[in-house]
Amino acid sequence: MTFDPEQLGQSRTDLAERLRELRKRAGLTGDRLARRCNMSQSQISKFETGKKTPKLVDVERILRALDAPPELVYEITALARIANTEWQDKRSSWRRGMEKRQAELASLESDATELRYFLPSMITGLLATPEYIRGSLSHTPGDSSKTAARKLERQAVLYDTSKTFTFLLTEQAARWAILTAPAMAVQIDRLVSLSHLPNLRIGVVPFATVMPRGPMNTFTIYDDRLATVENFTGRMVFRDSRDVSEYLAVFSIFEQQACFDNEARGLLQQWADLYR
Repeated sequence: MTFDPEQLGQSRTDLAERLRELRKRAGLTGDRLARRCNMSQSQISKFETGKKTPKLVDVERILRALDAPPELVYEITALARIANTEWQDKRSSWRRGMEKRQAELASLESDATELRYFLPSMITGLLATPEYIRGSLSHTPGDSSKTAARKLERQAVLYDTSKTFTFLLTEQAARWAILTAPAMAVQIDRLVSLSHLPNLRIGVVPFATVMPRGPMNTFTIYDDRLATVENFTGRMVFRDSRDVSEYLAVFSIFEQQACFDNEARGLLQQWADLYR
């Protein structure tokens, strides 16, 4: 499936219109279709008016109930996957204030109980020292002090023992020098310290590790319901269960090859000592 970011908003409207059109073409009322799908009539109505975006499994149930031909099934399920994907471009975040993005991330972290982070290139703000956070924001336009403060506030979630965190870092992520050598040593020491929290696991993947998949992007998985994937120009949010499952599978591959606990702490300590 290919698409450009401008499709993502329009696809929700298109999906709603296509579902409504198919139901009417089949000669069914919303109530009759709802009974066939074992859904409520209000749910069907929200799907058809665009007030709620149906998940892919919901769309498949509706298409089966409408006995849609294979070519329509393919077309509309592809549209549903796009509709369940959100693009957040970095320039828009800059315009409205990066601290607002921090509030959105805090909300995602608050709602989730199991959080997984794959970090192939840099250390995430949740694990960062204040100096590392300021260094990572040096390329952003305007005053980044509010964003830095919000990032530090978010770190309190790590101490919520009702949640579990797994952070997987490549050696590059841990050692990428965005600060001076002494400051990087302090940052890596912080990773060692945080690894002792009972609800937090920090895994590292050394350079020599043989891996079947390449570390293409930073991504985060919130429970099994949502995944965010970052690149230079923005962030994609996947809500479709099949997309989230794919990221869970990739994370599992990396997790199986990572070093944890004392082995990870030993490697981190070596890397901190190199900076000293």
